[in-house]
Amino acid sequence: MDTLPTPLERMMSTTAIEIRLASRPHGAPTLANFDVVDVEVPRPGEGEALVRNLEISVDPYMRGRMSSAKSYAPPYEVGKVMLGGAVGEVVESNTDALRPGDLVLHGFGWRSHAVVTPKQAAKIDAGAAPREAYLGVLGMTGLTAYAGLTEIARFQPGDTVFVSGAAGAVGSVVGQLAKLKGAKRVIGSAGSAGKVRHLVEDLGFDAAFNYKDAPVAKQLANAAPEGIDVYFDNVGGEHLEAAIDSANVHARIAVCGMISIYNATEPPAAPRNLAQIIGKRLDIRGFLVSDHYDLQAKFLEEVAPLVRSGEIKYEETIVEGLRNAPQAFLDLLAGANTGKMLVRV
Repeated sequence: MDTLPTPLERMMSTTAIEIRLASRPHGAPTLANFDVVDVEVPRPGEGEALVRNLEISVDPYMRGRMSSAKSYAPPYEVGKVMLGGAVGEVVESNTDALRPGDLVLHGFGWRSHAVVTPKQAAKIDAGAAPREAYLGVLGMTGLTAYAGLTEIARFQPGDTVFVSGAAGAVGSVVGQLAKLKGAKRVIGSAGSAGKVRHLVEDLGFDAAFNYKDAPVAKQLANAAPEGIDVYFDNVGGEHLEAAIDSANVHARIAVCGMISIYNATEPPAAPRNLAQIIGKRLDIRGFLVSDHYDLQAKFLEEVAPLVRSGEIKYEETIVEGLRNAPQAFLDLLAGANTGKMLVRV
């Protein structure tokens, strides 16, 4: 009977896997936009280390990088390996700063092996939290939630907070942080009855609704009869229009993402009520987590103990096998994940 290779045998393999962008999608991506390629394991040069990736992150923002349009991040190159967050183990090193056995976080995902310099990799302490957490709740997504809520939306105790895409990696942390910081009411939207139950029963949201059940504006108005003070936007479109309708005077809107239009080939129909921004004196601000790395130490100091104590809960949807990363990414865009979507290499 065939047996699976041991972790050591996999580390010693001379074959590596790369996921490359085969073509740029028009509309929703398909598996045809990816190439899965077997290559030789790269060798580290002077001052470099070889990392065998253990988990990689797939994230909605990667859809934008598959296009050639100018954006805040350079587009992926056709025929080249895609990039993204990853955690892995150093297996060979030519630098004293990184030694074999070190666990590191870096930005060269979508491949089984990566060559990094010490400046490109940060050591992580798997004893403080599971290594996967550094790609999610204690990583970029967690910092995104923290910066968006505290710095961009300027959350205050007593605020009523609405979070779209609330069962995702970022949204789930936003809602829990808001509750822990004294929100009067936290409301979330999600795309299934199971996710709605998860938000209320597991994560402590005061109310949640399935945006597929009825118009978002109607459901939000029912969930927040006194209006909202903060909207954390991961979706855009109809959700943003509904939030503007329900916004109180001087409400703050932090725009993190607009996943509803990532695959759009035509301009979205909503929002159609932007004139309300004037009378309500709304503050709507987009942001990138890369502008807020100065908050990293404060974020970890505040949030890591909450994760360890279980006061902040997090979910992960883990797909086994790097060759399945393209399908995992497509499933992510379709909302098949709860919490952070990861691929175990």
